[in-house]
Amino acid sequence: HFAESCSTMTSTPSALIAALSSSHIACSSSKINTRIISSPSECVAGSERRQYNCPGVDSKARTLMLRMADALPQEWEIDWIDLGNVFGEEKIQSCNACVSTSMALCCWPCNCYEKDHKKEPDMMWNNDLYARLDAADAWAIIAPVNWYGPTSNIKLMFDRLVCMNGGNPRAELIDHKNPDKAMALEHSAQWEKLSVNHLEGRTAGFFVYGDGGADEADKTGRPKILRHKEWFNPDEEPFDEERDTYAPIVWQCRYSGIEVPDKLWMHCTFGAGEKYSDNQAEDIGPKHPNVYAEFDSWVKRFTLHVAEKGKVPPGEFRAWGYDAPSHRIDDVRLGWRYLKMKIGVAPEGSSAQIQQDRGLSRDTYFGQGRNADKA
Repeated sequence: HFAESCSTMTSTPSALIAALSSSHIACSSSKINTRIISSPSECVAGSERRQYNCPGVDSKARTLMLRMADALPQEWEIDWIDLGNVFGEEKIQSCNACVSTSMALCCWPCNCYEKDHKKEPDMMWNNDLYARLDAADAWAIIAPVNWYGPTSNIKLMFDRLVCMNGGNPRAELIDHKNPDKAMALEHSAQWEKLSVNHLEGRTAGFFVYGDGGADEADKTGRPKILRHKEWFNPDEEPFDEERDTYAPIVWQCRYSGIEVPDKLWMHCTFGAGEKYSDNQAEDIGPKHPNVYAEFDSWVKRFTLHVAEKGKVPPGEFRAWGYDAPSHRIDDVRLGWRYLKMKIGVAPEGSSAQIQQDRGLSRDTYFGQGRNADKA
């Protein structure tokens, strides 16, 4: 948790350490803020490992994250967050893909969810992740590879960060979440000034790791328990370089103006041929000392790059300090819109009306037969 307030800060590079959310992150300081984000490795079923939930053991990502926090210059301001699943606590809600309806419907920071919502509790809002990522000058992402790709929680977090890339910072212009008004705004002259990369200029480093499938593969590189081995050609497995498992996330950052230097994007394999239970955080040092050596080298490169780059100027539209406005009246209006749509009465000239008339959606309580006939 956040330790000190702004009054304790100096003008030297620094780092913020916070296990959860904090109201004491200093964005006005000239010190360097670093967010260290750890996504616990997960079971094949996809659960993100924490000792306070199934499977009852903390991840290697958490160990590496804490090691990095200890290694960074202690005059820096460091903040860290473990995205692991803890029983009874909120999870990161999924992205609703507002952008595909209109870029102006995707608001910055995301307003599909909100803080302390009882029906849809969201880690991004309840742990102030938008504000914390905004306040930071650099992000360090430490996470395992699951099924040839990022962990589900890392993917969820970056899906929810689509709004940093051109999202609408003026939700009041679209009555909170009115798609028809968003479509109109996206075609207006005003939109060009609003749609910017809100976190541009920051640095992100990625340290990802995997175990090569542990002891699951046979001598040919095929899964031992696979019955139809002819269906699996190990020579056709994706990625010549394992770090490319996180390429979609890296390129999302770059697309959004977040610098990801090649030297700060690396992968490390350890535990190949071992049983999963023999490759835990406590096994890294004794069994795989090269892991700490490679990780420490990455941390040093990260430190030097961020220190040389210095503080990143904040954007015009901040998530830090953002106070979400009330939208009760807008909710009533949208509720009335949705109710009419359910009985087949969409707003005149809207995309929803065209889809209903052409039988493309077939998603009304009444009139489905009529729509089906038109299909």
